[in-house]
Amino acid sequence: MRQWITSIVDNEVDGARWVREQERGWAAGERFAFAVLEARSGSVQEQLVGNMVLKEFTPGKPAVEVGYWTVAHARGRGVAPRALDAVSDWAFDTLAADGLERLELLHQVDNLASCRVAEKGRYEFDSVLPAAPPAFPRDGHLHVRRRADR
Repeated sequence: MRQWITSIVDNEVDGARWVREQERGWAAGERFAFAVLEARSGSVQEQLVGNMVLKEFTPGKPAVEVGYWTVAHARGRGVAPRALDAVSDWAFDTLAADGLERLELLHQVDNLASCRVAEKGRYEFDSVLPAAPPAFPRDGHLHVRRRADR
């Protein structure tokens, strides 16, 4: 996961900082992060298996970027596509009145797993984006899901 994400959480202090950032985003109405939870076998407790986020939302702006991550043991079981679908539906249901028309999912070209998640989440391939080092050292893919396609 460290290969693809920019915010590393290595300890409890980092984790608390990351949670506060997510809370600030909700409070400001510009970043909406969702925990992806999964029931533990034989337990009433749930465990964190991923995160979905809508980034840099601005009322009146027609597009917002979707990002996500999943923990290693949750990959390959459809967790990310199901969560992506749920958050996408939430975004269109909740933010359409503010002008949201499309969701954009970006990933580096060599992240084949994210390409599959985008396709399974009904995000159509749109274009290749040029590299933008240092944050994005490789070309990327832009996938789009439109409200009109629901």
